[in-house]
Amino acid sequence: MATITVTLAKSRFGNTPKQRATLAALGLKKIRQARTLEKTDSVVGMIAKVKHLVEVTES
Repeated sequence: MATITVTLAKSRFGNTPKQRATLAALGLKKIRQARTLEKTDSVVGMIAKVKHLVEVTES
């Protein structure tokens, strides 16, 4: 299955509680922290909600 690397590029503070919860669900807490996740519909949907805060690399 394809994987996606998601890196937190901007601070999670100053955003809505839903956006902070989405980042926590993705496993991102600190700036420049990266997680490699399987590319599923739910993960792609979460990334779309916080696309202004993260950088995405597909592999």
